[in-house]
Amino acid sequence: MSTFEKKSGWKRGQSGNPNGRPIGSGVVAQLRASIAARLPEILEALVKKALEGDVGAAKLLLERTLAPLKPEQSVSQIQLPDGSYTVQGQAILNLMAKGNLSPSHAAGLLNALAALVKLHEVDDLNKRICALEEAA
Repeated sequence: MSTFEKKSGWKRGQSGNPNGRPIGSGVVAQLRASIAARLPEILEALVKKALEGDVGAAKLLLERTLAPLKPEQSVSQIQLPDGSYTVQGQAILNLMAKGNLSPSHAAGLLNALAALVKLHEVDDLNKRICALEEAA
């Protein structure tokens, strides 16, 4: 018999209540049930307050019923120079530094450029492996 079993009287891994607490018997569940029972009245009072000019009530209703607006990004066309990926990445940074490209757009373009570099690396490795297999 372990020290734990001597102190508590329970065996390790054995629950004192194998069926668990009944669903809905907790304080939070009871609170939710009481609110749900009066929900139509609560909503009606909240709408009435909002219509009377209560900004907090109006804000609460709007936040819970309308999806938040997401900012739209404008499309900007840029011309990257021919050359290495490093040259193209530097061109993106230069456009951002001059204010012709937002930092978020520049970050997105640099991420896309990095993904393109990885794709080219995979293609190059694949060609090399195929050439080695044919030679062997």
